[in-house]
Amino acid sequence: MDEPTINYQTPRAALAAGAREAVGAPLAVLAAGYVGYGALASGFDFPLHVIVASSLLIWALPGQLIMLEMHAVSAQLVLIILAVSLSASRFLPMTTVLMALMRNPRYSSWQMYASAQLIAMTCWVAAVNRCPQVPAEQRLPYFVGFALVCWLGSTAASVVGYFAAGAMSELVKLALVFMNPIYFLLILAGETRAASGRLALVAGAVAGPVAYALAPQWSVLAAGFVGGTAAYALHRWSRRA
Repeated sequence: MDEPTINYQTPRAALAAGAREAVGAPLAVLAAGYVGYGALASGFDFPLHVIVASSLLIWALPGQLIMLEMHAVSAQLVLIILAVSLSASRFLPMTTVLMALMRNPRYSSWQMYASAQLIAMTCWVAAVNRCPQVPAEQRLPYFVGFALVCWLGSTAASVVGYFAAGAMSELVKLALVFMNPIYFLLILAGETRAASGRLALVAGAVAGPVAYALAPQWSVLAAGFVGGTAAYALHRWSRRA
């Protein structure tokens, strides 16, 4: 691993630096998506406290949108919980990668487990790119500072969306929600340096539309499995060749 090139001097300074760096495009895009979510949830007659609780406890727009859609068709509570939980399975490999970077004897296991609740795509990308550049004891505080601003800001934005729902059309609400995946795609494409990562992005972009055309209900799972497997196989083949 390369030597650290950024030193915030103290963990507290790293926490503050992470919070500062979250204010800007990361928070703005997340907040826009959560304004859309709050407005959509209001249209489904979700009470404000449920909207706030879902933003704090789930904090993943795909899972929260699944919750809305399944509630709209009167799905059983246990099925909603199962579906939302399965949608969060993508965080397992992300958490594994990030925890390996941030593990340090200075921090206890409960601190590491608690910080895992703050993982989201935007925060994960920021931390994975910044952690190798800073000393090991400053990585967890940096991530927590960055993620806390995004987490609390997103929750506040969902409240704004709830009260502003009447002033937005359905198209505007959906456009705000879908700003997030577009932003995720752009930051992943821009920050990915390894050839294997770029290959995975291309494979997913090809597999996604094909899977949706063949089986819309399974398209996300199928595209991830097929695209990821194809990217891995091609990368292994190219290295051997």
